[in-house]
Amino acid sequence: MSKGRFHITNTALFGVTAVTADTRHSFPRHTHDAFGVGIIRRGAQKSLSGRGVVEAGPGDIITVNPGEVHDGAPIGDHGRLWQMLYLLPETIAAAVLDITDGGRGTFEFEHPVIRDARLAGRFRQFFAAMTADDGALLASETELLALVASVLRPRATAVAATNAGIRRAATRLDDDPARPTTLTDLAQEAGLSKFQLLRAFVRQTGFTPHAYQIQRRIDMARRLIEAGSPLVEAAVASGFADQSHMTRTFVQRYGVTPGAYAAAVH
Repeated sequence: MSKGRFHITNTALFGVTAVTADTRHSFPRHTHDAFGVGIIRRGAQKSLSGRGVVEAGPGDIITVNPGEVHDGAPIGDHGRLWQMLYLLPETIAAAVLDITDGGRGTFEFEHPVIRDARLAGRFRQFFAAMTADDGALLASETELLALVASVLRPRATAVAATNAGIRRAATRLDDDPARPTTLTDLAQEAGLSKFQLLRAFVRQTGFTPHAYQIQRRIDMARRLIEAGSPLVEAAVASGFADQSHMTRTFVQRYGVTPGAYAAAVH
């Protein structure tokens, strides 16, 4: 079981989920399929992400990009309290189109930790608007645009392209994470030896192929649960041996049981 309390809220805005967590749980390496932006309200944590090792304390803004491999552990014995908003990429894309008057491009959070008292105050306003009982839709939309304009930056075009072979191997796991797959299968897909595949896959995704498959399976299970699937059916459909295996993985990744998550989002 996780060591803490989690409160998950579907907000009035499409594609935005609010999470409040008060926990001592140490999260292993994992990813989200959404942008995450939040604030540490109490305590502190240390994390390793694609943008380096960072520490965050009270009042610090924390961010994560979709697909970014990261972990997180409390500093000290008392855990930490944070508030997070997870925003689907299409929600961010719509906000960017508005902010840039129709401009297109790929955007990302540049810094994993931001120390800015004014921005922290803006985030607290946004979070309050998103979780208010009256919906506060106009205030939510206003604060979303202001926040996105403050923290998102265009992604540099000089980033090296992902190796095409590794992309094919990862896509095989993305498309059908429940499908039994061997290292030989992935190596053949990539046109590499098994050793070459392992080394390149970790370098380019941050995961071993098996860890990547488990992450995609838990992502699939979460989406099925959100859509209303019974837990046992979500476990089988996403490739887990049984519901207990899915539950262990879900708690490890997200700090909350699938049942608690289902109750929160329905």
